[in-house]
Amino acid sequence: MGRLDGKAALVTGSASGIGAAAARALAAEGAKVVVNSVHSVAEGMALADEVGGYYIQADVSLEADALRLVNEAVEFCGRLDVLVNNAGTTRVIPFTDLDAVTDEDWERILGVNLLGTWYVTRAAVPALRAHRGCVINVTSIAGLRALGSSIPYGVSKAALNHLTRQLAHALGPEIRVNAVAPGLVDTPWTADWDEVRAQVRATAPLRRSGTPDDIAAAILGLVFAPYTTGSIVVADGGLTL
Repeated sequence: MGRLDGKAALVTGSASGIGAAAARALAAEGAKVVVNSVHSVAEGMALADEVGGYYIQADVSLEADALRLVNEAVEFCGRLDVLVNNAGTTRVIPFTDLDAVTDEDWERILGVNLLGTWYVTRAAVPALRAHRGCVINVTSIAGLRALGSSIPYGVSKAALNHLTRQLAHALGPEIRVNAVAPGLVDTPWTADWDEVRAQVRATAPLRRSGTPDDIAAAILGLVFAPYTTGSIVVADGGLTL
């Protein structure tokens, strides 16, 4: 018997990496899981089959898609107890190269990372409220410190951290809202970040970069923390100490 037997979870951006690990972890606890991506459709469908869940292709940065995603998830599951806002994007741009940052970069990164979370969460509120559910946003230590893949990315994650707190304030007591802020995690996106990975191994007290399973464990921890809301849980191996 899993701790989430009879409950349902939606994980955005879950065809690979942290999102896929979170979907597997939630399913292992008994939850019926809805997998989502905008690209990587075959991978998303394969994961949904693996965990006995359901796949929905949707772009969370589009409000109509976000609403459809939530509605289909609730229709499939009959309820919604856990929302993991993991969908995100970035572009690697040196901080010093201000001219390399375009309006399109700002619009795309804020659209997915910030507005996507806003759209999906707002759409999910009635279903989550009905079962006293919870929201976990996947942010980044780039939202806490002046680092990360680009300035727009860091700004989007800083805004997402504050959105987490604001939503926790607005949606309690029925809905808890928390966030996990990872450091460097070994995913397909960071596969060639060898120099950064070496710096993390030399600096972080745990002497390694993170894995998707590490972050999924932190997400599960917040799912099972009934007196925690409005918290940003850092999962970075101690890198930001």
